[in-house]
Amino acid sequence: MRFFSALAVPVLLLTVAAPAMADDETGRIRVIGRASQEVAPDFASVEIGVETGGATPAAALDAASQAAKGIVASAREMGVAEADIGTSSITLQPRTKTVRQPDGTMGERDDGYTAGNRVRVRLAEMGKLGELMRRTLESGANRIQGISFGLRDPAAAEAAVQVAAVKDARAQAERIAEATGVKLGTVISIESPPRAESPRPMPYGMAMKAAAPRGRTAVPVVAGSIETSAEVDAVFAISR
Repeated sequence: MRFFSALAVPVLLLTVAAPAMADDETGRIRVIGRASQEVAPDFASVEIGVETGGATPAAALDAASQAAKGIVASAREMGVAEADIGTSSITLQPRTKTVRQPDGTMGERDDGYTAGNRVRVRLAEMGKLGELMRRTLESGANRIQGISFGLRDPAAAEAAVQVAAVKDARAQAERIAEATGVKLGTVISIESPPRAESPRPMPYGMAMKAAAPRGRTAVPVVAGSIETSAEVDAVFAISR
């Protein structure tokens, strides 16, 4: 569902030119037009990875790589396009453990290596996100983080809400002109945006549930909605 809401909080600067003023002086009406738009996200993004240990750097990295291949294969099996699957990070570092020394003190001792491999998956069919996470865990993943929702064309949503903010500004100016008995003139200036907000997930919206094979529990995912808002500072002339 998509809708616009205009927040009518005008800032009024209303002046009428006195007869003694120069010819280029004019009255002005200044308003702040605001609008917001809420839409459902059209993709979900999740970072799925694995962290493994090994006695040598090669052993640790090989184990992580094998599990990462399983993550990629699971995403492909679910129809995720190649362009929507990508490695986000690969890590390898020595591991230590705390041990008691012969003299009774505590110290650190080398304990092999830890390797990590994380894959970022973008999924258009958000109803399958829970099943994707479940499958990748079964293929060897043991890390899930960075779940987010977004729009593939955020510029279109931003443009639409900006147009709505301009219309709100004109509507406010027309109401003010009518209430004060003057005639609204042309636009003197429009400053956009004095302040604009980026799309962000909202804590309410629609729940996306994935159908799980019998014997397994689906991971519940709530996509919510994305709000884009904009405001413009518009100044209109008062016609003589």
